Amino acid sequence: MRRELRFGASALRRRPLLVLLGWSVPEALPVAVSGLAVARAVDGGFLVGEPLTGVGWLLALLVAAAVGSLGSRQVYRRLGDLVEPLRDDLVRRVVSDALHRGVTGGRDDGALARLTRQVEVVRDTYAGMVVVLRGFLVSMVAAVAGLLALAPVIVLLIMPPFLVGVAAFAATLGLSVNRYRASVRAEERVAAATGAVLAGLRDVVASGAEDHAAELAGNPIAEQAAAERALAKVAALRTLCFAVGGWLPLVILLGAAGRLSGAGLSAGEIIGGLMYVLFGMQPALSALIGGVGGSGLRFVVTLGRILDAGATSPPLRAGAPPPSGHEVRLSGVTFAYGPQSEPVLRGLGLTIPEGDHLVVVGPSGVGKSTLAALLCGLVRPDEGSVLVGGVDPVELPAAGRAGVRVLIPQEAYVFTGTVRSNLVYLRPFAKRRKIADAVRAVGAAELIERLGGLDAVVSPGSLSAGERQLLALVRAYLSPARLVVLDEATCHLDHAAERRAEEAFAAREGTLVVIAHRISSALRGRRVLVLDGASAVIGDHEAVVAGSALYRDLLGRWEAAPQADKAA
Repeated sequence: MRRELRFGASALRRRPLLVLLGWSVPEALPVAVSGLAVARAVDGGFLVGEPLTGVGWLLALLVAAAVGSLGSRQVYRRLGDLVEPLRDDLVRRVVSDALHRGVTGGRDDGALARLTRQVEVVRDTYAGMVVVLRGFLVSMVAAVAGLLALAPVIVLLIMPPFLVGVAAFAATLGLSVNRYRASVRAEERVAAATGAVLAGLRDVVASGAEDHAAELAGNPIAEQAAAERALAKVAALRTLCFAVGGWLPLVILLGAAGRLSGAGLSAGEIIGGLMYVLFGMQPALSALIGGVGGSGLRFVVTLGRILDAGATSPPLRAGAPPPSGHEVRLSGVTFAYGPQSEPVLRGLGLTIPEGDHLVVVGPSGVGKSTLAALLCGLVRPDEGSVLVGGVDPVELPAAGRAGVRVLIPQEAYVFTGTVRSNLVYLRPFAKRRKIADAVRAVGAAELIERLGGLDAVVSPGSLSAGERQLLALVRAYLSPARLVVLDEATCHLDHAAERRAEEAFAAREGTLVVIAHRISSALRGRRVLVLDGASAVIGDHEAVVAGSALYRDLLGRWEAAPQADKAA
């Protein structure tokens, strides 16, 4: 329980907390003045024949209540600023733990339940805990301050039993958490046992195993019933704590009313003291016991399950060392989409030195996009090795891959948000001038101006395929990666726009690999790799023309095409 409480306390943000406490001051005003106003109304008004004075004090209490309602409204409006960061932190933790397990070959079947249900339970109960604890402290400070101003002797009478009740309740919390946790686990065992029995009900009846099935389901049910009874006993203890802390002060004050009157306290002051007990201390203690005994238990148990899931995540294997440069080496790479499938790449050896501009051509299905995925570490070869800067890209930590390589596929990814957020996705802190340079280099200035500028909001459905590709190309250009792989990333652009984009990337510092959509891309490359499904030919343009019949055929068709088709 201490771990969960420390986690909740550490999630409190200083500024939102101070704002919340600031608005708690007017919220506490009705409690603070309630006893005083009633005492003055009785002693200075109704008892001395001045009803207007008494009514005036009661109206003052009404005004204080209106101010308190304004404070309460602002408290609830500001509550999200304090609670939502905790939820965001838990979401990141759950997703990180699930990915952690996934990349180490494990499974996390409970991640979805933690993300969609348990995180929301923790968020809601955390908000309830903040409201209850803050309300208890504010009400108690207001009530004690009012009592000290009214009649300090009453404080000496009623505070000891009140504090005993609070302490007794605090002492039951550890037991409450343990029994609530046992109840939750027993409920889960009942669900698992009854689900298994019901799933095999036909077989149970057919084999005459009803008694055995009843025993399988009956034992967990009995355990759950015992856990619920144990939890109910703790609830009874909480009721006793409230009787000591909430009702005993009232009884003591009523019993001492005669002596207090003889000691000089007026009837109004005694009634005012009763007001502080009945409308300040009692509701505060009731809310504390009900809130912490209900929402608090759910908060501790549910948060504990989330934290436990993270604590049991398998450790990651030692991360790969950082790449030394971005030279690419493929050695004997074979890859097939399934054990019975024919390899799309077989024994491929390839070196792409730093600063190269390689264009990959070939018919559909020969492995061009597979090669792009291998270069970027999205898949692992069945045989052979792929190294980028001397490191297997699959072994690079997810957070570091974007700084090494960037891949833009044929279907460009654009999300709903501002133009700026789409462009700086891989370099969040890019300066405006750097963004403008990238936009101008790739040739997207006219598009962004038409969309309304960097701060305009776009959605994927409102953009054409070519417009999405232009935005993705700017994003890749801005990225810190020195290895850029364009997998038909310009196929929806016209010839001029494609040429401008490819020339921009070729002039950019780093290595460029283009999976060509048009043969004209190959003419702009420094080297060409031709894949025909059986062999691979690589070299400069003249060498590939001499060594590949497929390339000569592709080039001949392009040269024979009308000029309009070349520019299409």
